[in-house]
Amino acid sequence: MTRTVLPFEAPDISALARNLHRQITALDRAPGHVEILNMLARGAGFRNFQHLRADSQARLRLESAAPPPPAPTADHTRCARTLRVFDTEGQLVRWPKKRNQQELCLWVLWSRLPARETFAERRMNDELNRLHLFGDHALLRRELVEFGLFRRTPDGREYSRVERAPPPELAVMLTGLRERARA
Repeated sequence: MTRTVLPFEAPDISALARNLHRQITALDRAPGHVEILNMLARGAGFRNFQHLRADSQARLRLESAAPPPPAPTADHTRCARTLRVFDTEGQLVRWPKKRNQQELCLWVLWSRLPARETFAERRMNDELNRLHLFGDHALLRRELVEFGLFRRTPDGREYSRVERAPPPELAVMLTGLRERARA
């Protein structure tokens, strides 16, 4: 006989313990397996174990029938506006004023820096200088850390990339930068 795994949740563990204690002391003998299942189900607010199982199975059917949430779509207007701050070589020409554009720029920089490596501060500065033209690697380094795309040691000597799922706009941005470079 196959075993059915059912999730069990009691909203108040103290009330569950009191309920189980009351039911067990009412018996003149040790409860059997099915009696314990029924006691646990009643303690969680169900009539009996069959009611708990039917509720669990209905919940699973509803969850499996629900469509998955829609995948987030990219904001192409935001991407087009943000692409203006990059030159044809893909280097960041200026730091945008709007935060939502700054975030996209940070994601582009993040994607161009090697993963699973630790950078000394000097190397991090060199990498960032290679990717921008306005001469403020400290700003970019600080923003990457504050936005959570990079982690730095407390003394600021070493940096490492934080692996996160990028927003859908990153793919649009990278495609736009590649197309510019080819043109």
